[in-house]
Amino acid sequence: MEAVNVSELEAIARERLPREVYDYYASGATDELTLRENSAAFSRLTLAYRVLVDVSRRDMATSVLGQPVALPLLVAPTAFHRLATEEGEVATVRAAGGAGTAMILSTLSNTPVEQVVAAASGPVWFQLYVYRDRQATEGLVRRVEAAGCRALVLTVDAPLLGRRERDVRNRFRLPPGLAVANMLPEGYGEVPQVAADSGLAAYFATLLDPALAWRDVDWLRSLTDLPLVIKGIVRADDALRAADAGVAGIVVSNHGGRQLDTSPATIDVLPEIADALATHGHRVDLLLDGGVRRGTDVLKALALGARAVLVGRPVLWGLAAGGQAGAAHVLQLLRDELDLAMALAGAPTLADITRDLVRRP
Repeated sequence: MEAVNVSELEAIARERLPREVYDYYASGATDELTLRENSAAFSRLTLAYRVLVDVSRRDMATSVLGQPVALPLLVAPTAFHRLATEEGEVATVRAAGGAGTAMILSTLSNTPVEQVVAAASGPVWFQLYVYRDRQATEGLVRRVEAAGCRALVLTVDAPLLGRRERDVRNRFRLPPGLAVANMLPEGYGEVPQVAADSGLAAYFATLLDPALAWRDVDWLRSLTDLPLVIKGIVRADDALRAADAGVAGIVVSNHGGRQLDTSPATIDVLPEIADALATHGHRVDLLLDGGVRRGTDVLKALALGARAVLVGRPVLWGLAAGGQAGAAHVLQLLRDELDLAMALAGAPTLADITRDLVRRP
């Protein structure tokens, strides 16, 4: 493909997608301050590279939740991939497998979990929203485990949907023929059309459970043997509480700037969360999403305490630009950029990516 970076792929996607679809993928909450800050915060960090280090061989392979991956970058959970390409989440999971990494499938996928796992050549994790109908939620958890998913990722920052004004203006809903496929058997597959709001916001307000609380972590763990990851934490005390609850992983995330606007950029809070977990002796896998657009962003996140990062919107831009090949191109671009950044920073292995490489303002 002609695009040489993620930004160019986004420009291609913007030209090809209907406006309401591009806006749905790209938008953040209210003034979109956090959306912009997620990326801007990376740009304020500088890299104090080492010299005269033998970097003739580099190795970026690692493991997350004990599962081997070829690079410290996973595909983040994002909704409705068939808005970008006809193959939808099947294209995404094939691209992830080709890159040797894991995909986290959204509850709000357009493709049933069983079909996605069947097409996978790498690990598939499942991102979970908890519905008011706890019996339906329990059934979904058991389905994803039976399908072969390797972890459960509980999103905790969306008791209601953030106000995404572009979606309100466009009165976002799914087009005919697309649905929340994983919830169709429970009767919760349709995103409604409403007169003056986002249909997805109405879906959340009606069906998802705003009473979700810490007590429910134990409930979820009782339902499955899958490792549980909590996604949506930006505070050290919440991270400690999650670790105390026995989770296997934590995603430092503000939902891509789509929930509470003016929440902090994830890279800014990552070090304090990593330090708090280390100080208290917690050994959980710490992940980060939000604003990762370059290989240097990945390197900075690893240096500040992340085991790996999640990438969401760039994969959607790749899908819109070229389907499976486009998503694969995104992952290859980021892999190549990380490889070069490691070489130029004097860090031939992930263990060499230490905090002293990063200078913070």
